[in-house]
Amino acid sequence: MPLVLNAAAVQADIFARLKPRIQKLKRAPGLAVMLVGRDAASEIYVRSKIKACAELGMVSEKVAPPLESTTEQLLAIVHELNARKDIDGILIQMPLPKHVDTRRVLEAVAVHKDADGFHPENVGLMVSGRPAPRACTPAGVMESLRYHKIKMDGANAVVLGRSDIVGKPMALMLLQENATVTICHSRTKNLPEVCRRADILVAAIGRPAFVTADFIAPGATVVDVGINRINDAAVAARLGRAEEFASKGRAVVGDVHPLDVARVAGAYTPVPGGVGPLTIAMLMANTVELAERHQA
Repeated sequence: MPLVLNAAAVQADIFARLKPRIQKLKRAPGLAVMLVGRDAASEIYVRSKIKACAELGMVSEKVAPPLESTTEQLLAIVHELNARKDIDGILIQMPLPKHVDTRRVLEAVAVHKDADGFHPENVGLMVSGRPAPRACTPAGVMESLRYHKIKMDGANAVVLGRSDIVGKPMALMLLQENATVTICHSRTKNLPEVCRRADILVAAIGRPAFVTADFIAPGATVVDVGINRINDAAVAARLGRAEEFASKGRAVVGDVHPLDVARVAGAYTPVPGGVGPLTIAMLMANTVELAERHQA
């Protein structure tokens, strides 16, 4: 039977390490989350983040400008949050509306309040191996691999996807643990063959069940970062999600075929529940680290 890398125990371990650090601070860390509009999925994510703050004894504030807000209006809100002494970390919930200049808004967040680890200066610090907030999803994946004692030193790692949010920082973090890293994308030739060389395969390509058995070396560790909603009953049935679809009218799968990965891999993350909770845990960790710097 393969090892299932479930996030619950890893998240609990991260929270246990954060609580004494929070208790030592003069004031509770403060996290502001900006959610533009009323996107249902984004609202669920924001509620999860606020709940995690409450569990840890942190202060959270939801800022909810209307959907029609302009780039300049959002920038003004970010600048106000940058100036507040009680806010240690700022998170801009993605995606922003199409009419908004997302890059300008994200880069307006002060470097020392960048809870998501997206600011170019913090990315540069990470590249050079210096302390900085790290992108939350890949940082959470690294915590899971360490917790489950997955060997990274000397491993062949393949990252499928090259986004700034997951793929690129994931590759850098694995490289810093002495893995030999290959980044794949839509233009990669012989993609299944390249992925089959991996001892550790991270799928972050945004295509439901794209990674099938022929991508996975027997016994490999497979990390599935994808979250994809299936609205077709027949597709859900082929992916082993018929019961979920029957009860909810939809099903959720990752970027990896759920039946294939359970059959071939030596260890894998389930979807949902394998990576998402760790993204939230690392957001908390980044915010605590920023609060410690502000109160030093």
